[in-house]
Amino acid sequence: MRKAVLAVIFLLSVVTIQAQSKSANSSNYTTALGVKIWDGGGISLKHFFNKNAGELIAYFSGHGFRLTGLYEIHGDFSDAPGLKWYIGPGAHIGFYDEGYYKHGYYYGDSHTSIGIDGVLGLDYKFKGAPINLSIDWQPAFEFGDGAGFYGSWGGLGIRYTF
Repeated sequence: MRKAVLAVIFLLSVVTIQAQSKSANSSNYTTALGVKIWDGGGISLKHFFNKNAGELIAYFSGHGFRLTGLYEIHGDFSDAPGLKWYIGPGAHIGFYDEGYYKHGYYYGDSHTSIGIDGVLGLDYKFKGAPINLSIDWQPAFEFGDGAGFYGSWGGLGIRYTF
């Protein structure tokens, strides 16, 4: 676990150093790191590969952890510089503990789930500031324990751009 955390920190440092040459005055960006506010919140890393982007989100809540990867196809609005729409597929894996304590005993229901995701949203980069905002909806279908459709994922992203 410690090696994985160090590898992620190293990777983020390399991406940050490489991306520092990007001008803050632009309404475009290459990489952004920040938070995604949802029920519990998460950490979001978004990186563009030409016009499309990949986003990795680590959601944390009181009853678990979910790691989501998304491939986002972006399009421009001609009358709104800095504003883009996006849509795309993805996948997730979640680790949940929905147990409770009663009279000093733990009654647990821990499970792992995997699923497929979609995303539909808006992305805005402020010109003259290294800030990016996004808002999206991420419907998901989980397999295994708790299988079914979940339409409550998504949220407001606030990121620092590189």
